[in-house]
Amino acid sequence: MNIDFTPDELAFRAEVREFLRDHLPDRLREGARRTPGVFVEPDIGLEWQRILNDRGWAAPNWPTDCGGTGWSPVQRYIFDKECALAGAPALAVLGLKLVGPVICHFGTPEQKDRFLPRIRSGEDYWCQGYSEPGSGSDLASLRCAARREGDHYIVNGAKIWTTHAHFANWIFALVRTDPTVRKQAGITFLLIPMNQPGVDVTPIMTMAGDHEVNQVYFDNARSPVANRIGEEGQGWTIAKFLLENERGGSCHAPRLLRAIAGLESQARALSTGYNGTLWDDAMIRDSIVRARLDAEALEVTELRILADLAKGRAPGPQTSLVKWLGSEIHQQIDRIALDIHGYDGWQLPAERPLYGNGGPVPLGSVEAQLAAARMLNGKAWTVFGGSTEVQKNIIARTVLGL
Repeated sequence: MNIDFTPDELAFRAEVREFLRDHLPDRLREGARRTPGVFVEPDIGLEWQRILNDRGWAAPNWPTDCGGTGWSPVQRYIFDKECALAGAPALAVLGLKLVGPVICHFGTPEQKDRFLPRIRSGEDYWCQGYSEPGSGSDLASLRCAARREGDHYIVNGAKIWTTHAHFANWIFALVRTDPTVRKQAGITFLLIPMNQPGVDVTPIMTMAGDHEVNQVYFDNARSPVANRIGEEGQGWTIAKFLLENERGGSCHAPRLLRAIAGLESQARALSTGYNGTLWDDAMIRDSIVRARLDAEALEVTELRILADLAKGRAPGPQTSLVKWLGSEIHQQIDRIALDIHGYDGWQLPAERPLYGNGGPVPLGSVEAQLAAARMLNGKAWTVFGGSTEVQKNIIARTVLGL
């Protein structure tokens, strides 16, 4: 595998770097830096998305006929990496990287015309209705039901761990439309407007004090049949497509490596109080170096997946390995940050957001203020998007043949 960039790819990287230098405002970098959770607040994320959309770069993983950039997998990786290294806010993946590609692939022309421009611009903000109370890892056991009445579906049930449902005006949901068939066969993919009677959002506060996730209740909520993606009973197939599209060509390593470089800078600057800086502490230095080596190895795996995608191959079970290792390294970084900042790292302000004029004054440093919140929030890394246990089972079955 040749992982050197071509002259054209190097020229593209230079173009991306110039764009980021000229168009990424410092306030968005600082807001992203001071966000302890996985998802940035919409005031940051949507402003950056609109800047990218004006350039035609908001949806690089979409086909060109749907408004995508036409970039190769390597160009998409370069773009993601440069955004990560520049400290750009992470975009809301639920519209751009999840439901958007689904509509591109399975949607009707009318659905594409209606939804895709508003996803790119951020006018529509999406959440995902998959997990339910009692239906997490075994997603096929979901019970949220949609009964067809004429030109509408009537939806009843609940979804849980619904990220940013309190901001969203649309939810894409898996619903059960036929309880009499095999459980995977009776599921349908439905787009449901959130701003209507019969949809109730209840916040779930995390241990870190963040409001990212919610429980969503449907009580005779309505959605036109025109909002169904694909056919009735095709939801399980569409859900698998969404998951494969989400994980293929992922870009964990650059953000991890940037965070590790930050840890090293902090360790070199913080005094032990008795013998040099924390970087002189062999245990601290060893933990940071080990994390860096793990992240660099992960980056090689991500580049191997890119090489497969560039040749038209499916990404395969390596994506489960990336999800597993990326989640573990995230949590590894969070533990090191607490070790570095000591007592100052255990402050846990209740205010959100931590940026802007209303943000609380940190004790010690901004990095110390973020440490405990990131560690607590980051416990979810090994759960969401497919738990570590699920990823290990996939690897055992598909790679090891167990």
